[in-house]
Amino acid sequence: MNEVEEKSKDIMKFTSEKFSVDEISQLVVSPLCGTISLFVGTTRNNFEGKEVISLEYEAYPPMAENEAAMAKHITVFHPLGLVPVSEASFIIVVSSAHRAASLEAVSYGINTLKAKVPIWKKEIYEELSSSWKRNKEFFGATSD
Repeated sequence: MNEVEEKSKDIMKFTSEKFSVDEISQLVVSPLCGTISLFVGTTRNNFEGKEVISLEYEAYPPMAENEAAMAKHITVFHPLGLVPVSEASFIIVVSSAHRAASLEAVSYGINTLKAKVPIWKKEIYEELSSSWKRNKEFFGATSD
């Protein structure tokens, strides 16, 4: 196989293990590519006036990974379990020959993840209450 025919290394991983943005970025490095686009979603400290201290994600990884087949050259890591404020709640990284395709693939990856992958998120608030949130893109924008 010559360099032009290098296979894509699409990766979709749901894990309770810690992951490193740098290590994930290295998974898409290729001599054929002139750009790497990286998107990191983080846990924010508020929602509708409530102070959020962490998020908790649940998914059935074999089903989620199957549903998330992106058909693009893309790597997605999504944590399961508790994700404190300011930590990565998901990472999408893409490499491509040119920046426009790379940025488009990142947008596609985010939208596909939100719309197709069954992931459940619980917001845990400062006052020790919590609330499960469904992904509006996945479950329909008309549902709360």
